[in-house]
Amino acid sequence: MKMTFRWYGEGYDPIPLQYIKQIPGMTGTMGVLSQYEAGEVWTKEEIKKMMDQVAEAGLECEVIESVNVHEDIKLGLDTRDEYIENYKITLENLAEFGVKTVVYNFMPVFDWLRTELAHVNEDGSTCLYYDHAEIEGMTPQDIVNKTAEQSGGLTLPGWEPERLARLDEVMALYQNMTKEKLRENWKYFLDAIIPTCEKVGIRMACHPDDPAWDLFGIPRAYGCRDDIDAIVKLNDSDANALCLCSGSLGSNPDNDVPAIFREFGQRGKIAAAHVRNVKYLGYKHFQEAAHWAADGNLDMYAIVKALYDYAPDVHVRPDHGRMIWGEDGRPGYPLYDRALGAQYILGLWDAIDKAAKGE
Repeated sequence: MKMTFRWYGEGYDPIPLQYIKQIPGMTGTMGVLSQYEAGEVWTKEEIKKMMDQVAEAGLECEVIESVNVHEDIKLGLDTRDEYIENYKITLENLAEFGVKTVVYNFMPVFDWLRTELAHVNEDGSTCLYYDHAEIEGMTPQDIVNKTAEQSGGLTLPGWEPERLARLDEVMALYQNMTKEKLRENWKYFLDAIIPTCEKVGIRMACHPDDPAWDLFGIPRAYGCRDDIDAIVKLNDSDANALCLCSGSLGSNPDNDVPAIFREFGQRGKIAAAHVRNVKYLGYKHFQEAAHWAADGNLDMYAIVKALYDYAPDVHVRPDHGRMIWGEDGRPGYPLYDRALGAQYILGLWDAIDKAAKGE
């Protein structure tokens, strides 16, 4: 396992690379070039600049996140081929600088969605929080406005203002979308880019829907075990892989998260993993907990053991975190609680490793 930390880039992330380097066991970043909109080519110059910064800090960047898929590709519009060609150029450029895995998602319109970005816990910390009953009383524009108001002036992954400027228009285009049609468009995308991936040695690692159900009447296609099975069958290349996220899948208590990690680890499909915990509060109602298993409802030991047993070389990162100790930053992406999460995951890994070796 390689322990990593999501980093948004200089000028976009308030956390210095030096601080990430100081976290014990941290090998690198899952990098992002936040300045690019979906569909734009990531240039070699900008990629090199980020890679040089990461290397100078004594870290590596073998995984890139959020090379966002343009909405026209998800919708299957005639314009999609132009954006797919740009995506292929970006993959070639990233591979030139040692990138092995690209994490992406195929969530229509919205990326991850919460109804509160700074829910106050009993101990005074704050966390990301979701109550579907509140969503049912809101319009898509309402949730966009609320998310922007609570973001602290920082862009959130998948919530960049440019992507949501045409919200009403895009929502209308999805009016007749079905899960089957969305998967057809997904297959078209994969079939187009996988030859490039195979040529340059990159695995595409798709992130689950978050939360793991449909929103505002728009279907989502990656929320449970059967969805994942369908996705890996869209293209049988080794380059068509997964970024399993315990928290996203765990948003739905019907999902057996450790079993999903075990099955798709055994099938060789896990290229990256986001590990975090969730606390259930009711039907489609949850908050993000500390990584410590007792703070939420997920079996963190079983999740980490599944990775140890079936995907031992995977890149992992602690995903999301509470705001603690007075920290103020990008919601879901603090320094302190994610650092604690990394240590908890590494502690579980060390214990599992010693037990496996009979020590």
